[in-house]
Amino acid sequence: MELPNSTRHGFLLDCLFLLDCLLVAVWKLNCRNSKVLNHRLAYYQELNPSSGSCYHICSVDETSSEEFKARYRPKTYLLKAIAVFAAAGTGAVAIYHSWVAANQDVAMALLFGIGYVGIIFEESLAFNKSGVGLLMAVSLWAVRSIGAPSTDIAVSELQHAFAEASEIVFFLLGAMTIVEIVDSHQRFKLVTDNITTRTPRTLLWVVGFVTFLLSAILDNLTSTIFMVSLLRKLVPQSEFRKLLGAVVVIAANAGGAWTPIGDVTTTMLWIHGFASRLGRAIAWTPRPRLTIALETLFIPSAVCLAVPLALMSLTSGVSGEGPDTSDVMASEEMAPRGQLVFSVGIGALVFVPVFKALTGLPPHMGMLLGLGVLWILTDAIHYGESERHRLKVPQALSRIDTQGALFFLGILLSVRSLEAAGILGEIANYLDAHIPNIELIATIVDNVPLVAATMGMYDLTTFPQDSEFWQLVAYCASTGGSMLVIGSAAGVAFMGMEKMDFFWYLRKVSGFALAGYAAGFAAYLAVQNLHISLPTTVAQVPFISEFKLWNLWHRMNAGKMILAHIL
Repeated sequence: MELPNSTRHGFLLDCLFLLDCLLVAVWKLNCRNSKVLNHRLAYYQELNPSSGSCYHICSVDETSSEEFKARYRPKTYLLKAIAVFAAAGTGAVAIYHSWVAANQDVAMALLFGIGYVGIIFEESLAFNKSGVGLLMAVSLWAVRSIGAPSTDIAVSELQHAFAEASEIVFFLLGAMTIVEIVDSHQRFKLVTDNITTRTPRTLLWVVGFVTFLLSAILDNLTSTIFMVSLLRKLVPQSEFRKLLGAVVVIAANAGGAWTPIGDVTTTMLWIHGFASRLGRAIAWTPRPRLTIALETLFIPSAVCLAVPLALMSLTSGVSGEGPDTSDVMASEEMAPRGQLVFSVGIGALVFVPVFKALTGLPPHMGMLLGLGVLWILTDAIHYGESERHRLKVPQALSRIDTQGALFFLGILLSVRSLEAAGILGEIANYLDAHIPNIELIATIVDNVPLVAATMGMYDLTTFPQDSEFWQLVAYCASTGGSMLVIGSAAGVAFMGMEKMDFFWYLRKVSGFALAGYAAGFAAYLAVQNLHISLPTTVAQVPFISEFKLWNLWHRMNAGKMILAHIL
């Protein structure tokens, strides 16, 4: 039986349409312009005006057109995957080129520069910095293995570098897990319950010094994450909350500068034996040792925070009446036996320096010991309580910033590869000869690779353990990173949590941070003998060589002696 013309015509159009859809499916993988889809839809609508004999495929209304476009919207995932594999293949071939072996230093410097640019612009490139850091580390060590005298030498260097980097990574993982367990039991309410002020100016100072003290005990990254989360409950979204978040960054970096466990950089210096006396700045040391801390980094760090707070208090953004914070977190349930978990957790963090002094083992072993004790404790006290599974360590491990730890691993391994190749030594000699003042590099370079590079450039034979140089490195790297939001791990965390704009921080906060940094640096010089073992060109900086503080120093000695008797 012969089909009617209208039916044959509709069937033919259906076949053509299905064939065209196949062509579109192939075309859409390589084309991002959706206008062609609209033209094809319009074409079929013209051929098949709405009528009773027309097939449903011919009558495309506005809704079905949108559904069609949404379904067949061009995707670029295939092109992106091809581009990534092509780049990886090209890089793998390029690494084994003879030019790389003959020009190892240049190749490694280029790789490090490209990787670091990728880390800085991770938001624009949509690549996570942890992945970029790991790729950079592996690529650098691959080049090092080619340019080394033998593969065995490169492997030995890599094993040594990985052992040192692992100490930092496991220390951070242990510390973050302990803090996460304590926080999951809601025991930080001991801090939040006491923040009841409604005056913005007072809240500014309270948040600043609470963060300062927390960062000294914990670490600046963990303190920033906790305090920014707290601010979300204390203050509604506003310009003032952004300013408070910036204060958290400055306070966390300043508070972490004067204790060995308060900042990643000071932890690195402490673990590798560059600055053991940083431990004397901890608040729970005996009174006679506290007088020594007043001559090191506590006073400069406190001044570095107090000056920005004083300047910010004069601005119009912190005047008037603030939010009522008396009921902060009141609705959150306190976990049972949380007081015990809080005591053991904080005790584990505090015990780390004591463990190192008693056993001589690296600090990360003390941190892992504390984590193990807390792990067994939470398993025991919550045994059989299935509804409180989130309070145990396995769940806490799933919530900590693991990608941040992997980022540190990639950066540390990358820097160690440059050190193994001798590049950092050459850079150190160049800086000593041409650049008199390198402390401000911490404002534009993340402080972790900066300190790692400094430890690679200057060993303990150049600057002995506990010398003023390493104290300045700890202070400058920790507090100098506050001048730009990308200069420290705390700033990067704040930027990500609050969706902070880089240029807002530059306009509103960088000037305050710079003033605090300079004031703290001057305070350090004021409480030191000024016989510091800096590189020759650094000692010739006019600010350091011509600014005479000798009379001020002798005048302060009498006051320090009185203060020592009081303490």
